[in-house]
Order: sequence, then C-alpha cells, then structure tokens
Amino acid sequence: MTETVGTGLNPPPAGITASTSRRMRTIRWALVGGGVLLLAWGAFVMFDLVRLTRIPGVALWIAAAILLHDAILAPIVFALGIGLRRAGRRVSGTVIAIVQGGIVVGSIVSLIAVPTIVAKNFAPANATVLPLNYGLNLGIFWIVLAALTVGLSAWAVMRERRGSGVRLQDDSER
Repeated sequence: MTETVGTGLNPPPAGITASTSRRMRTIRWALVGGGVLLLAWGAFVMFDLVRLTRIPGVALWIAAAILLHDAILAPIVFALGIGLRRAGRRVSGTVIAIVQGGIVVGSIVSLIAVPTIVAKNFAPANATVLPLNYGLNLGIFWIVLAALTVGLSAWAVMRERRGSGVRLQDDSER
C-alpha cells in the first residue's frame, strides 16, 4: 500500500510517495486497538464506580483539562520552543527539552492541585480534610521547579560547551 506524503495542509510535491510497510500498519492497528480497549475499560470502571450524579462533574473536569492543554499549555510550550530556537540559534535541543519538560511537569502538578485549592475555599465541615495551604505550596513548587529547570539548563549548556571544546574565558585571561 502506498500513501501520499504530506501534512494535509499542503499537497506533496508531484511524484513523492511513502511506502507503509505491512509491519508498520500492524503496529498502528495494534496501538489503535489497545487505545480503544483502554478507553472502554476506563468507561466501564467510571460507570461502575462513580455515581451517575457525579458523571457531569467528571465530564466537566475532563473538558477543562483538554481546554487547559489545547488552549493554554500546548501554545505556551510551542511558542517557548520556537522562541528558544530563534534565540540566536545558540540554544541546544537539550535545553529546550528541559524547559519544556519543566513546564509540562508544573502544569500537571497544577492541574492536580487546583481542585484542592478550590475545594479549600468551600470550607469543609471537617478542618482536617484539607489542612494545608495548597496555594502557597503550589507557588513554592513552581519556584523550586523553576530553579531546578534553570540549574539543569545551565548544567547542560556547560556540559555541551566542555564537550565541544568551547572554552569560556574568565577575567584573569583577558
């Protein structure tokens, strides 16, 4: 089977095609089948364990997570990657991956923490249910994550410069 190469936005140049092997088609169908089975299992477990009155809340949470990802997180990570690539073309792929990974980890932790922050505002009857200041903890987490991301990025840059033979001059050598 031969498939036309292209992104779907622009047609491919005349005469360019890509052959999809039988093995690759088998792998794709196995992945699609596995994904469908996992979705079915998740739906079964959800409807089995979650009260029907809570399903709209779960659906709202899933919709908000998709919106957060597609409307906020993905464009930020994409723009950051483009911006770092255009920064004089001197930023390595390793640094870009570290920064993007930091943003993704921070976003996932925020997605998990925000419901507890909102729930804390409703003041549960039992004060021991949500005993911590989750907003402050999330802020501290982001500061630590930013420091780790900057530190890892600096370490990666120094390692790459050492490996490529580029030496930084200190003031005594000038």
